[in-house]
Amino acid sequence: MARAIILVLDSFGIGAAPDAADFDDIGANTFLHIAQKYQEIKQQKINLPQLAKLGLIAATEQASSCTVPHAGGIATKGAYSYAAEISTGKDTPSGHWEMMGVPVLFDWGYFNNKAKSFDDELVAHINKATGFTGMLANCHGSGTDIINQFAAQHISSGLPICYTSADSVFQVAAHEEHFGLDNLTQYCETVRALLSELDLNIGRVIARPFIGNENEGFVRTGNRRDYSVLPPAPTVLDKISAAGGQVISVGKIADIFAHQGITVKTKATGIDALVDATLEHIKSAADNSLIFTNLVNFDQDFGHRRDPIGYAEALQSFDQRLPEIYQQMQDDDILFLIADHGCDPTWHGNDHTREYVPLLAYHHNIASVNLGERTTFADLGQTIAELFKVEKMAYGQSFLSELNFS
Repeated sequence: MARAIILVLDSFGIGAAPDAADFDDIGANTFLHIAQKYQEIKQQKINLPQLAKLGLIAATEQASSCTVPHAGGIATKGAYSYAAEISTGKDTPSGHWEMMGVPVLFDWGYFNNKAKSFDDELVAHINKATGFTGMLANCHGSGTDIINQFAAQHISSGLPICYTSADSVFQVAAHEEHFGLDNLTQYCETVRALLSELDLNIGRVIARPFIGNENEGFVRTGNRRDYSVLPPAPTVLDKISAAGGQVISVGKIADIFAHQGITVKTKATGIDALVDATLEHIKSAADNSLIFTNLVNFDQDFGHRRDPIGYAEALQSFDQRLPEIYQQMQDDDILFLIADHGCDPTWHGNDHTREYVPLLAYHHNIASVNLGERTTFADLGQTIAELFKVEKMAYGQSFLSELNFS
């Protein structure tokens, strides 16, 4: 029985999607603009030899009719394509659910008032349910900026820091020592239940713990937790686990799917640690296992923080680790690389961008295969369904037969 590994390069878009105008994202291109900024500032081209061999450069240039300044070579071994999203949002759950065969075809609820995101009635409900007398921030903003702005007041008052973004999300930041990680978890669980009870259709409540002080600064920890609603239908993960297969989550994957369809959960902090955890599972996972990893740091550390140079350097570091993954793969393993949305670090604001994403595949006996444009991320889920011999998904077109895999 086959095994599959999925690595989600969180936020790694490769060009404005066909409906980018609906999101004010015409011209966004996460990878192209990272490469251009790297060349401009570092006076050298970004070097991604492993990803280039898989077809990343070719997919990007096809997706956006551009020329990417790079030093990584050409496609020689791997299937490559560029995939568009049919879900209504450009958020994390929508992207991940769609890639597992369940696109989000409804509209999420949002907190659109940027000056005062949560109205007085909702705040009163939350205070009553949690036992707190109020909250800090109550606005749209970048998480790191919000923490720096309100951390001192948070420590002195004991009130949680609550904020949102352009996504369907309610975020809560709190100091692990002064507020307590357990208290933060309980607060978020209460808010999650309340938002669902009020039928506001908010996709996620996110716990954002941090540590530090005013003298040394404040930094987030790896104890983030996402409280997501359930996908609207069974994903391919549910079908694999129901059929007796193993679905191994690395990073925040389990949270994104509300822990549904997941059989093994591993947390890790940082791209290298996430890759290390993935490698350990590749070494030990039984046949009929799907290892599913989200590399969140591309998004939260570089995309949202609008740091193209840091993003480029993280990509180059990740690229160097791909041979380690290849070495641990068995002859009947397939590796897939994809992203869930874009987050162009040169774009206005600090939110996600509506983009094509790369969809790459590798196994030991594959040649270079151009899969062209994929009209939905769900093509990956349909391919996984065929690979694991479970019931077909309602959306997506499998490309397994094009991978020369047997």
